[in-house]
Amino acid sequence: MTTHAHDEEARLAALHSYGVLDGPRPAALDELTRLASSIFDTPMSSVSLIDRDRQWFAGSTGLADAETPRDVSFCAHTLPERRQLVVPDARLDPHFRTYPNVTGDPHIRFYAGSPLVDEDGHALGALCVIDDRPGDLGPRQREALDTLAAQAVGHLSLLRNRLLLAELGDELARATQREEDLIATVSHELRTPVAAIQGYLELLAEEEQLAAYARLVEPIQRNGERLVRMVDHLLTGTRPAHALTELHRTRVDLALVVEAAWRACRSLAEQRGVTLSVVPSPVRVDVRADVTQLTHAVQQLVRNAVLFTPAGGDVTVAVAGGPAPTVEVADTGVGVPADELPYVFQRFYRGRHARQQAVPGVGLGLHIARQAATAHGGTVTLSSAGTGTTARLSITA
Repeated sequence: MTTHAHDEEARLAALHSYGVLDGPRPAALDELTRLASSIFDTPMSSVSLIDRDRQWFAGSTGLADAETPRDVSFCAHTLPERRQLVVPDARLDPHFRTYPNVTGDPHIRFYAGSPLVDEDGHALGALCVIDDRPGDLGPRQREALDTLAAQAVGHLSLLRNRLLLAELGDELARATQREEDLIATVSHELRTPVAAIQGYLELLAEEEQLAAYARLVEPIQRNGERLVRMVDHLLTGTRPAHALTELHRTRVDLALVVEAAWRACRSLAEQRGVTLSVVPSPVRVDVRADVTQLTHAVQQLVRNAVLFTPAGGDVTVAVAGGPAPTVEVADTGVGVPADELPYVFQRFYRGRHARQQAVPGVGLGLHIARQAATAHGGTVTLSSAGTGTTARLSITA
């Protein structure tokens, strides 16, 4: 393929990307041609897009046809040099005088067109004004015609952007559906067989003649439960945000929520050699909350702190009252680098330390906590000063 042919194919691909050909004429382009005819006092004007073998009028005033063959197009001649073309009297022009649109309807005499060059440098066509009487343009009129052509390109770009946004929205919807299908499959394919395995293990544990094998059954049960918890964690973290808005609120002492989270994470802290403690609250802090969701959110923050605190370190949990009651989880762990802080609440995000040290988890804990806090009208924030991290979960009372 020659360079010229390659350039033409690229130009045609760009032209078709605007999605205007063979569609209804955009009102903005029709209005622009009416403005052009008014400014230049011509009965005809168009925004002509030059396709492979035709010109398509994307905007038109005073022209009856929706398109004409490319070989009788004046506008096509603006493409090679990408320069304005002015023909004072087509009857006297050796190139155009035999064109059927000169010798017959609409009896073109005067033509002036400025090329439509998009931001990628592709010449799409021209904005032109046409008269059935001879004429010419002065310097200021030539400049005005170029300005109108630039306006037409701007309108075309807006049309393409809307098209791209619509396509992006469709792709996002498809991606969301694929994600939901994947999560449903993971849930079914993992939970169902694991539940069956656990059921059989319980039956085996009741057989006295198999008591000698109890030490083998127990770790299988424990790991099965761990797998089920991981699936539940995955499902919670990938649940749509609106699914968390249906809260079953009851009045609860925030200290009880913290204690439940502490109990859930106590064995993990012991395994990792981390001291996990709760700072007693001097006053009772009551909130209206979905106890299950709120406890799960606090548990995620505490577990996250324990996992990122080396053996011998401390994790403390405290409650504060006020208009926005807060649970504060502070650790003496490795901290979060400043460049990672903006991303820690994203789903499946795992920082450098988590990846390098193979910290357990899939990067959903903080996301789950923030989702639950948001559903309660609050938020979760994370701060770190190089070493140690403080997470604060606040909700409306």
